Amino acid sequence: MKEQRQLIMLPGPTNVPNRTIRAMMKPMINHRGPEFQALYESIMENLKYVFQTRNEVFVLTSSGTGSIECAVGNVVNPGDKVVVPVFGFFSQRLKETVIRRGARVIEIPVEWGHSPTAEQIEQVLARESNVKAVAIVHNETSTGVTVRDLPKIGKITKENNVPLIVDAISILGGDKLPVDDWNIDICIAGSQKCLACPPGVVVVSVSDKIWEVIEKNDTRPYYFDLVRARESSAEKATPFTPALPIFYALDEGLKIIREEGLENRFERHATCARAFYSGFEALSLTSYPTRHVRSNTVVAINVPSEVNCDEVRKIMRERYKVIIGSGLGKLEKRTLRVGCMGIISAAEVTATINAFENTLADLNFPVNFGAGIQAARKTFHS
Repeated sequence: MKEQRQLIMLPGPTNVPNRTIRAMMKPMINHRGPEFQALYESIMENLKYVFQTRNEVFVLTSSGTGSIECAVGNVVNPGDKVVVPVFGFFSQRLKETVIRRGARVIEIPVEWGHSPTAEQIEQVLARESNVKAVAIVHNETSTGVTVRDLPKIGKITKENNVPLIVDAISILGGDKLPVDDWNIDICIAGSQKCLACPPGVVVVSVSDKIWEVIEKNDTRPYYFDLVRARESSAEKATPFTPALPIFYALDEGLKIIREEGLENRFERHATCARAFYSGFEALSLTSYPTRHVRSNTVVAINVPSEVNCDEVRKIMRERYKVIIGSGLGKLEKRTLRVGCMGIISAAEVTATINAFENTLADLNFPVNFGAGIQAARKTFHS
């Protein structure tokens, strides 16, 4: 008997289009030959479109965490001051990466569920001298918070001549992020999130003005050396052996994004996010983050104290074949997270809410059957 396919509604990895999966079946090629050069050129062209940048972009065989190591390691030296707002699990990880680099972190502590503001960044830069960089998570996956002040923050860092490093791992391709217009110096993202590709590579955008900082850094990492990556890129190649099947997938995934158009893609994600929030609210569930900073790509909801998060995820997975994410860190037993990224439409949203609604009923939580789906559908038809 054929096993029913699961619907992956995690905050990554996410569902991958069949067209992208088929691309990975292409035969191996010489990664130093003309076939790879053509593949590389195609990826770079479409990647600049997604980043909305005229600057150089790179693809590295790595996890998302590796891209953070790359960004920090190329810009920051031991002893440097780096401003890091901490407002969730992944911004804490970013802080720890800077600390392990030997740098001094100027932390901006922000209550989980809230977002750092441009005013906070401005105050720190006015108070602290010789700041080497501001490093910030744009979309805090653990809390479902998007930093909506990022355009203002980019303007402030530019005025203060301080490089801006942005972790956009879980949002690039799913919400507005014009790298050049927002004055972002290094922007990083993962293939397995809003780009709707398998995990295995990360993408990096590097501004023209940050190269001088990178070139003067004589403690750059060996594997993640962006100067070496730039030298290889001039030959339409990578410094080290690329994950060829994922490069094939990324090439196809970027073509799909270009065919849809960024604005259409952003609107689709935003509409699906509104449907999720409306659907959960109709089930008397509240979102974890403050309303005005709620993410369009990761939906984090509070779970009533009488409901066991692990049981919800288990029943949804085993009985309804829908996979959602648990909370992270101190929110592990208090929240659940749903990915709203990549392949996301009314079908995935309603299937997830339906599974959630039935699971709550299975756990004897009072449910107004059909209210969640009705609210979600109303969003799609409004």
